[in-house]
Amino acid sequence: MFFAVLLSAVGVTWIVQVLGRINFLTTSGQSFFYVLKFSSNLLPSAFPLVMPFALVIAVTQTLSTMNQDSELVVINAAGAPRSAVIRPVLLFAAFVSISSFVIANFIAPYSTLNMRQMIADANADVVNLVVQQGAFQELADNLYIQIEARDSNGSIKGLFVSDSRDPTTDLIYYAKEGLVVETGNQNLLVMKDGEIDRRDVQTGNVSIIKFNTYALDLAAFLAADEKEPTIFAKDRPLDELLNPDPNDKQYKSNPLRYTSELYKRFTEWSYAFVFALIALAAAADSRSHREARISASFTAITLSLIVFWMAYSTGQNTNKNADLLPLLVAIPLFAGLAATYALVTNRQIGLPDSWTKWLKSNLAARQEAFAGLGTKLFSRKRGGNRK
Repeated sequence: MFFAVLLSAVGVTWIVQVLGRINFLTTSGQSFFYVLKFSSNLLPSAFPLVMPFALVIAVTQTLSTMNQDSELVVINAAGAPRSAVIRPVLLFAAFVSISSFVIANFIAPYSTLNMRQMIADANADVVNLVVQQGAFQELADNLYIQIEARDSNGSIKGLFVSDSRDPTTDLIYYAKEGLVVETGNQNLLVMKDGEIDRRDVQTGNVSIIKFNTYALDLAAFLAADEKEPTIFAKDRPLDELLNPDPNDKQYKSNPLRYTSELYKRFTEWSYAFVFALIALAAAADSRSHREARISASFTAITLSLIVFWMAYSTGQNTNKNADLLPLLVAIPLFAGLAATYALVTNRQIGLPDSWTKWLKSNLAARQEAFAGLGTKLFSRKRGGNRK
């Protein structure tokens, strides 16, 4: 159950993240394997976020099914201690928490760094990034490019470049064909069979130069920050958060962001274990079939969402307020202790009886309404068939 929920949720999260970067993937002109490599770097960061919720869903559904099949009743009747149910869940939760810590601190940062480096490399390849058929694109101030068509092998047909960056001279390049060629660290736009129109702004005189081959280094016109990847605190490996570079631009601009991210790294891994305790407190004990089984799963998932929302909201504000940092530790610790207290004292957390009765009555009323509607529709259909 855990792996089924985990893979499904990670798949949905991965698709959403890929769609958020669809413009980069479609305009960069890269191969299918490049796109697959880029999108695969998005997967590790999704696992630590999804794993705690996959665990709470799996635990509550498994225990609810065991109760419905009277397995929990049999375990209690056989004289087995509560640890027979609690122990394997906590062992698996500990394994999930450790896995979450390893992924979040040692795998996800390097995959994120690789992804940002790929984006920076694509940004350096100006033609592959911005060129769209039939549209004028501004590469820099007073520098524009437009193409007529682009073949699958990367060759360009019908190239136009307008360069007015020099206030004294306007340059316009025309070429029937073009191709991006890599030479060392440069990406050159090689234009074939074209001409250069040079216009003196002061006198208005125009000179035309025809050429067979002409190379233009468009990457040199990019800003320096577009050539190098921007690495944020959340992208840093654990060792860089523990010992940040004092000369790093991101660290110098906001040192508290690194401290906040370090607190998150050392607390977020515990959510899986805390959520498992909440699920056990809600569904570990046997219940009569007359009781509302919806309450156990609903309560555990709702409480887990509340704990996660409180921690997430606090984490969003710790970048500007250091006084909130202790709350990142206190929230999961308090939730875990409260769930542990409920387990030790044999208290079963759940919705109040009044809420449970209200949910049951509303659910029963809707089931009756749908059943009556289905009967009417089915009887009308059968009556029409007789005619």
